[in-house]
Amino acid sequence: MNELEKIIRDRIAADGPMRFMEFMQTALYEPGHGYYTVEGTEIGLAGDFYTSPHAHRVFGVMLARQIEECWELMGKPGEFDIIEYGAGRGWLCRDILDYLRGRDIYDRLRYTIIELNSSMKERQRELLREHVDMILWADNPYNIKPLRGIIMSNELIDALPVHLVEYGPHGWQEVHIQIEGDKLVDTLLPLSSDELKAYLKEYAPERPEGYRTEVNLRAREWLQEVSGILEGGFIITIDYGYPASDYYDEERRRGTLLCYREHETNEDYLSHIGMQDITAHVNFTDIHRQGEALGLRTLGFARQGIYLVSLGIDEAVVELYGESPDMGREAQMVHNLIMPGTMGDTHKVLIQYRGNDTPDLRGFSMKNEMHKLA
Repeated sequence: MNELEKIIRDRIAADGPMRFMEFMQTALYEPGHGYYTVEGTEIGLAGDFYTSPHAHRVFGVMLARQIEECWELMGKPGEFDIIEYGAGRGWLCRDILDYLRGRDIYDRLRYTIIELNSSMKERQRELLREHVDMILWADNPYNIKPLRGIIMSNELIDALPVHLVEYGPHGWQEVHIQIEGDKLVDTLLPLSSDELKAYLKEYAPERPEGYRTEVNLRAREWLQEVSGILEGGFIITIDYGYPASDYYDEERRRGTLLCYREHETNEDYLSHIGMQDITAHVNFTDIHRQGEALGLRTLGFARQGIYLVSLGIDEAVVELYGESPDMGREAQMVHNLIMPGTMGDTHKVLIQYRGNDTPDLRGFSMKNEMHKLA
């Protein structure tokens, strides 16, 4: 038993069964012990999973192009903020700023990384040393003044703690963690909040007995948080997930919750506590609806592959490698970002906007699937 599991057991012994949401919060974010806060956490090929920036640097180049388009659509303001949540080692930030260096926008940028892990901040500073003078670090956004620019995240919301629920003879119940003998086990108890009840009434009022799924209320809190500091501009959310109609389909009886350890997946979240990632897919319909309620206009929703092709990823590959003998190999590596059956298929891009107009974004010119979020 590691120290983190002991902390969880002590809290259950003192307070009674722990909601899965609190268990996931502790397993991932307990200061000094959680998966994302412990020193030495690795993301990428050397860690437990990798993300699009690890697949190829052209992903960062494409987001740099999106940032430049947004800046131009906002009239090329003299100060333009980028806030990045969940920056990992900083690969995405580096690739964005490397591409934009030397372009008109570069000297107008102020880049802020929201990062909880102090050791990760130091590793980010080392990786980003060529741009460090223009980057700020913050533990949270509350001290950030209202800004005009872009708030973006790549695979952030899937790691926010979720409520785990199951449908039974008496309707929806919430999964809690308790101690039975010497083991941590699941138990079902009544739903813990009216918001949780209202969410399930909206998206999944009834399901077959034994149906288990997730509810991410923290995503709503996050969106309200970032909306509160966005005076004008764009929120770019990239993650794996579905519209609500797909997420809560009756055939998806076990939900989407997965653990990642050494590039393999499992569903045993009560093992390797603090030593494996725990994730759940994103309900993009809820992000869209909550955004509309907060005064954000959804501009587009698309699969990552289609979005990147629309945005001109072929042009970017030629720009980067057109004269290189490695052009063919680099182009092949890019396939994992765009092709069916890869992150190009599983990951989606949602862009929301605060402003008086309705800008057209190139990335949604081929296939904008906003209608699926209705």
